[in-house]
Amino acid sequence: MTSSTKVTSLQEKRNAWIWGFTPQAEIWNGRLAMIGFVAALLIEVVSGQGVLHFWNLI
Repeated sequence: MTSSTKVTSLQEKRNAWIWGFTPQAEIWNGRLAMIGFVAALLIEVVSGQGVLHFWNLI
């Protein structure tokens, strides 16, 4: 097994979609939280109003 094979298999395990309280789940949770935060910022910049006002929740 070469070093490039080890790195590839390690990255595949880190990016695997595994249910439960695992390090992989926390990585995905962080990624999705970053996407949500950027989406909220873009809504505020484009519409000129907050997210709750944009969706008519207040």
